Amino acid sequence: MVRLTVVFLALTLIVACQQGKKDKPEMQKDLREKERKEVVYQVFTRLFGNTKTVNKPWGTLNENGVGKFADFDDTALSELKDLGVTYIWYTGVPHHALINDYTAYGISNDDPDVVKGRAGSPYAVKDYYNVNPDLAVDPANRLEEFKALVERTHRHGMKVLIDIVPNHVARGYEGKTKGVSAEDFGTNDDTSVEYARDNNFYYIPGAAFSVPEWQDGYQPLGGEDHPLSNHQFEEVPAKWTGNGSRLPQPNFHDWYETVKVNYGIRPDGSKDFDELPESYSEKEYTVHFEFWEGKELPDSWYKFRDIALYWLELGVDGFRFDMAEMVPVEFWSFMNSAIKMKNPEAFLLAEVYNPSLYREYIHKGKMDYLYDKVELYDSLKHIMKGYGWTDHIHTVQSGLQDIEHHMLHFLENHDEQRIASPEFVGNAELGKPAMVVSATIGSSPTMLYFGQEVGEDGSEDAGFGKPSRTSIFDYIGVPAHQRWMNNKKFDGGQLMETEKSLRDFYKRLLNFTINSTALMGSYEEIHYYNKQHTPTYDQRVFSFVRWDTTEKLVIISNFDTERSYDIDLKIPENIVQEWELEDGAYELEEQLYKSSAKKLTIEEGVGKIGLSLLPLQSYIFKVK
Repeated sequence: MVRLTVVFLALTLIVACQQGKKDKPEMQKDLREKERKEVVYQVFTRLFGNTKTVNKPWGTLNENGVGKFADFDDTALSELKDLGVTYIWYTGVPHHALINDYTAYGISNDDPDVVKGRAGSPYAVKDYYNVNPDLAVDPANRLEEFKALVERTHRHGMKVLIDIVPNHVARGYEGKTKGVSAEDFGTNDDTSVEYARDNNFYYIPGAAFSVPEWQDGYQPLGGEDHPLSNHQFEEVPAKWTGNGSRLPQPNFHDWYETVKVNYGIRPDGSKDFDELPESYSEKEYTVHFEFWEGKELPDSWYKFRDIALYWLELGVDGFRFDMAEMVPVEFWSFMNSAIKMKNPEAFLLAEVYNPSLYREYIHKGKMDYLYDKVELYDSLKHIMKGYGWTDHIHTVQSGLQDIEHHMLHFLENHDEQRIASPEFVGNAELGKPAMVVSATIGSSPTMLYFGQEVGEDGSEDAGFGKPSRTSIFDYIGVPAHQRWMNNKKFDGGQLMETEKSLRDFYKRLLNFTINSTALMGSYEEIHYYNKQHTPTYDQRVFSFVRWDTTEKLVIISNFDTERSYDIDLKIPENIVQEWELEDGAYELEEQLYKSSAKKLTIEEGVGKIGLSLLPLQSYIFKVK
């Protein structure tokens, strides 16, 4: 697989005409026919294969069940491949703190007072050189079982992503498995001072850590008796909490189960390492790698670099970096250039929510992709909920045109509400037009969260995790997904007809996106032109065109839940000229459902497509 590493510049005709020009030096690959969009399937690994339907709040592993690496068997992986998936992001793989007794395997028990939920947060990693023992059929063999999963995934033509969480580690981090780094985090720290460059953590000298005061009726494990659940956790001196709290007793809403990692940022915010010159925004990762060679850097930099290289050695193809903006961009230059030196095709996805940092983390931090959460996702969510206008979609794309290819699109992930939850829109069907736009408007990858394709509503009261988001903290079953899984037949045998239809829609759309060359080419909205020239067109509809030298597409979506539109959709003169179309009629082939043929009629240089657009309907027309 050859991935696109150019910046996508195609929101306007002028930019589209300049497509062959070069941009950043490391982004100089020309678009080639074999390049296609990627589809990332995020799966919460411990939930995927769980067949138990008890769903008791705060239920134990035995009561509520847990999935295993082995559940991703050849049948399951074949089905995901057929869905259109190219990467699987296995969430929750590194060994994190959890409440289950694995002392027989040399693993210490974790304290419920500093673990969220019973199954634990995957973002409170306890041992970076091993995997979650819950996920193994034989916990003693858990790392080998993960390696086998990587090999199976590769054999089915997909690649593997896992999380790395550089900003923080579990409050009870205890690396039992020794990898490249010889010492655990904090082993050689000077705990008598708040800060030292080579300390892995920040300290509060003279103060002991105190467990937060519980709020809103919360009790660890739902109030169940547990020998370690005594509202105490020994940590002297106290460390800063993962989200930056400097209090020895963090708030209940802080990330109290984690401690913040020190990257050489002094408590006053100044940097205790060399900064990258501004010119490095335009330099390749090889030059970044050379910049850091021979420099003395904070110890935590080396520890996390070694962790990433370790997982690459195990066959992992890339990483999703949690809360990347909380870690200095210079570290990412160091880390990601080292990763790319090991594997130039590594897929590097970061969680960054501050739009003012996007370009810095892409160009200086050498990230391949960032979440397009604050821009496109939020805009689509508002439209789906009924108070946003489709006009804003073009505003978003215009503002991101220079980095569009780097902005990964999604409608669900583990942090966001399920589309079908009442707290979002209450009906998975309302996600269809948004998904078409999200998946086809750019050249960036598309991400799908497991269960989204069958309308999972996230309504389970799991314990710590509350309804609307499938819990990442608890042992739980995922009902709609379980109906598709059908007792591990992975054939959809228990799905309702509406769920079957929804999955069919996702399958058609995703497979179209990974096979279309135009989606890696040029883009121009025709929305405003039609608002001006088409009386029956309004802000609940959105339309645009995509094209390259071999494929020309017209895409239109109706976000309205009740209203149909009879539209003579116009194709502006500049697009007709760009596509070198003469006056006359052209056959259109609809790409999703191969529905009844339509024609594009060109008269006096302007195109027209007569169509009826039902509520929540989308068309993807290919000009034949």
